[in-house]
Amino acid sequence: MVAAEQTDASSALHTFTRATAQKYAVVFGHEVFGIQEAVLAACDVCLEIPQRGVKQSLNVSVSMGIVVWELTK
Repeated sequence: MVAAEQTDASSALHTFTRATAQKYAVVFGHEVFGIQEAVLAACDVCLEIPQRGVKQSLNVSVSMGIVVWELTK
């Protein structure tokens, strides 16, 4: 499972190398509260979308589009 979340251990989305034969479930969290800790603990990796500026937040539907696009390229 892959979490789309900013954590201390998350990696930049564009640096993730997807195994082509592997199936992935991608978890997206609430726009304000993020993903619950128990769910994060069950994920194999946390990926974040690199952003510039002070505000570190994107609409969840925009985030989904970016992550799915990057993972399926």
